[in-house]
Amino acid sequence: MSDQTSTALRKRLRYISPVWLVPLIALLIGAWMLYHSLSEQGPEVTLIMDSAEGIESGRTLIKARNVEVGHVTSVTLSDDTQHAVVKARMNNNTERLLNNGTRFWVVKPRIGREGISGLGTVLSGNYIQLQPGHGDKEKYTFQMLDQPPVAPPDAQGLRLHLSSTMAGSLSVGDPVLFNGYTVGRVEKVNFDADDRQVHYQLFIQAPYEKLVTTNTRFWSAAGFNFDVNSEGFSLNLDSLESLVSGGVAFGVPEDIPPGDPIGQESDLDFTLYADRDSAYQGSFNYNLRYVVLIDDTVRGLNPGAPVEYRGVRVGTVDSVPWHIDKLSQSSLNSFKIPVLIRIEPQRLQARVDKPALEEWRKRMQHMFDNGLRASLKTGNLFTGQLFVDTNFVDDPSAPAAKAYDGVPVFPSQPSGFAQIEQKVTALLDKLNGLDVNGTVNRLNQTLAQSDQLLSELGDTADTLNQVLNQRSTQELPNELKNTLQSIQQTLQGYSRNAPAYDQLTSTLKELNQLMHSLQPAARTLSEKPNSLIFNRDEIHDPQPRAPQ
Repeated sequence: MSDQTSTALRKRLRYISPVWLVPLIALLIGAWMLYHSLSEQGPEVTLIMDSAEGIESGRTLIKARNVEVGHVTSVTLSDDTQHAVVKARMNNNTERLLNNGTRFWVVKPRIGREGISGLGTVLSGNYIQLQPGHGDKEKYTFQMLDQPPVAPPDAQGLRLHLSSTMAGSLSVGDPVLFNGYTVGRVEKVNFDADDRQVHYQLFIQAPYEKLVTTNTRFWSAAGFNFDVNSEGFSLNLDSLESLVSGGVAFGVPEDIPPGDPIGQESDLDFTLYADRDSAYQGSFNYNLRYVVLIDDTVRGLNPGAPVEYRGVRVGTVDSVPWHIDKLSQSSLNSFKIPVLIRIEPQRLQARVDKPALEEWRKRMQHMFDNGLRASLKTGNLFTGQLFVDTNFVDDPSAPAAKAYDGVPVFPSQPSGFAQIEQKVTALLDKLNGLDVNGTVNRLNQTLAQSDQLLSELGDTADTLNQVLNQRSTQELPNELKNTLQSIQQTLQGYSRNAPAYDQLTSTLKELNQLMHSLQPAARTLSEKPNSLIFNRDEIHDPQPRAPQ
């Protein structure tokens, strides 16, 4: 039985064609290729983006440093239809690229502050750029970035935060400037509705992070800033890039210490000021607040105007007017305009702390008692801007109040215009008290006497004209001329070449000889006056002396 079965099986195998080996081999090859394909596939990632513009299933590639690492497999809408969901298959061995620090964005032609980028995608199409991260957790679902990141997460530099109430003053990619040189970029912009402030994240690239210290101030660099204040006109120009798109600048005020560099893990939150002046004013964090009650007009006095002492700035005007609705609750006898000012001791002293601030408060009160007063003065005649000037006065008036709405009052006095007005008013009062009628009568008498004097002067002038018009008076110049000519002719007769000159010279010579002859007689009379009556003694010849 077994022999028959074996014989039948051999007969059946003879009838199996070798052609069946081909599909069997193809099946085995396909199974191996399927296994190889599945084993070579990388993980699948999910990318969420607002719009899938330029993304195509099966065609859009994912690249890292221009190397293909995956491709898009599907593009669908989210369940709430608010986002586009992109499924992508990564290549094998790309799991190390996917963590909580990885970023994705679409590379396409862009026109930005740095110029035109992504022109290579015009022909090849858009692609998704992957920036590897250095996170510690694997991640397969990512939120796509709208813009390329300013700096990679592992970039060497410093990241810090700014807060401001000025929404829209900065945007992602705006430059960070130091003395006009770009040292970083704005990375993030976020508006917090709870504190109603805008929060910015800046990246300062190495090695410029050491420029940021604890005393650094940040302000908005508008590129072009034109300001009119009590000191005149000011014009500031930053870089061309900031002129087009804006930016943020930083620095340390000149009159405060540079401060210590901040570390990488610093949690300091800096304030973004509107301009350079506001940033520098913000560095004076220790100040004394006072209220100045102004009798004059405050037109032209703006917040930020200086408070000076003999030309040296010692403070800043904070608010004009300040809590004017509290005037009805004060004990003021007249309606004065309250102006809030800050006295900033840090302008005069390098380091100020709370104990030093209390010493300054006592010092200010002592100066108030000795006549320190505030007044308004014109800082710029062209613009009409005012500032608060402080100085000592000789006869200070008592302050109107000690405090206003809980803030000490800085004693004040009327400004120059008010003083002129008071003097004019006093002069008018004195003029009103004068005896105008008596003064007018005396003035009329004086005018009448003046008319009489003028009439007499007219008569005198007529008489003088008559004398001058007489013929004898008119002939006087000719007669005087003839007399002068006669005198000249007489003097010419005694000139050097004239005969009279020779006679006079001869006479003088003879007179000189006579005087020489009379000298012995005069000497004799001087020695012996009676020689004219008695004979002189006989004069003997001199005898020589005998030798010894």
